[in-house]
Amino acid sequence: MTETGRNYPYTTPPSGYRLPKGIELGKVRLQIADLPRSVSYYENVLGFQVLERTASSVSLGARGSARVLVELNEKPGVNAVPQPGRLGLYHFAILLPDRPSLGRFLQHLSDIGEYAGMSDHLVSEAIYLTDPDGLGIEVYADKPRTSWAVNGSNLSMGSLHLDTDALMRAGAGISWDGIPPATVIGHVHLYVDSLETAEKFYHNAVGFDKVNLEFPGALFMSAGGYHHNLGTNTWAAHSPPSGENDARLLEWNVSLNSLDDIDRLSESLRQSGYAADSHANVVQATDPWGTRVRFSAEGDVSP
Repeated sequence: MTETGRNYPYTTPPSGYRLPKGIELGKVRLQIADLPRSVSYYENVLGFQVLERTASSVSLGARGSARVLVELNEKPGVNAVPQPGRLGLYHFAILLPDRPSLGRFLQHLSDIGEYAGMSDHLVSEAIYLTDPDGLGIEVYADKPRTSWAVNGSNLSMGSLHLDTDALMRAGAGISWDGIPPATVIGHVHLYVDSLETAEKFYHNAVGFDKVNLEFPGALFMSAGGYHHNLGTNTWAAHSPPSGENDARLLEWNVSLNSLDDIDRLSESLRQSGYAADSHANVVQATDPWGTRVRFSAEGDVSP
């Protein structure tokens, strides 16, 4: 998802600390109402496998991989996400390794009669789903970076009709046995009530580059020239934030390159006026809408 260069015509780096190009997103931790119901959905619809189970939580990963991608945390009775949503999670995005894998996933959804939204974003092809608690999920595959169009200083992205027939042809002949081992979390997209506030926290303090896009009501950010590791939008700006008794994103994880990055990020957060809980190879902070983001070094993205 990243490349060797550090300057991209379609990104604006922060003035201070800048996240390194080699970041990887780790697991997302979700709060849900009914663990058996959610596990059934994530296994049978999305194709995850259970890696670990406790009385109140389940860790999920891709077929044949020990890496945790999603952690479900049960809190009985939490409220499902209403329309148009609450401030917090818009969707988290599951990145499949290639287009044939996405085509096979789409055929799987068709086979089981699962409704999904679909879009061609020019830099990727995407399928959108909603879990039993109303939490948004994107499953996508990137197009080759060499095909991304740059218009002046802007990266061209959009929401166009997805050619589903061509996509399913790309996945023809592949057996369905869940999502493939190389699957990762590709990005997180959040509802916020102010793009300026999102920029102050995630760009100025955390150190994401801003991706230059002409996309009304949205701000996309990344490291290493990716189209976005983080999206924010104000499409539910008048909604309340997700609370303790709501289905929601509790935490998302980012793996950094070194302990030096942890120290510099921690200092950047504090100098910007945000609380940062740091110890050993981890720094945690809570964004202005109550979502925790946890950064770790040396590949450790687990508490």
